[in-house]
Amino acid sequence: MTDFAPSLADYPYHIELTTRAQDCDALGHIGNVVFYSFFDTVVNQFLNERCNLSVASDTIVPFVTSSQCQYMSKVSYPESVFVGLRVIKIARSTVTFGVSVYAGENGRRAAHGQLMQVFVERSTDKAVPIPGHIKTELDKLAGELT
Repeated sequence: MTDFAPSLADYPYHIELTTRAQDCDALGHIGNVVFYSFFDTVVNQFLNERCNLSVASDTIVPFVTSSQCQYMSKVSYPESVFVGLRVIKIARSTVTFGVSVYAGENGRRAAHGQLMQVFVERSTDKAVPIPGHIKTELDKLAGELT
């Protein structure tokens, strides 16, 4: 992971989510698992909206093969969060996403991480090339941070 601190504007795709009281842990902070939910939500929303991918019914679907998250500042309820998404690397069957979470009115960077997916044929769970129309959309999210 990089120690470069990009802004939300450095992510070509982003969404806004609202925290919920039930997202808090015993210390009153948004729990670690919720950050992974933010990551999963932004990736799946992108794949659905921009790639017309239905994970419920398509024959080729992405599986998460690895993920990681680093936390920088606490998030509490009620705060809005903005989740930015970009593509770090595309290979034949896999894509690695970079994700950052920004919180509060000042948009402080709360967490960042990576999520890798492999595209598989649903009936066999065997890796297959990323479908062309999806790769085209993924390419739009790729690029160097400046």
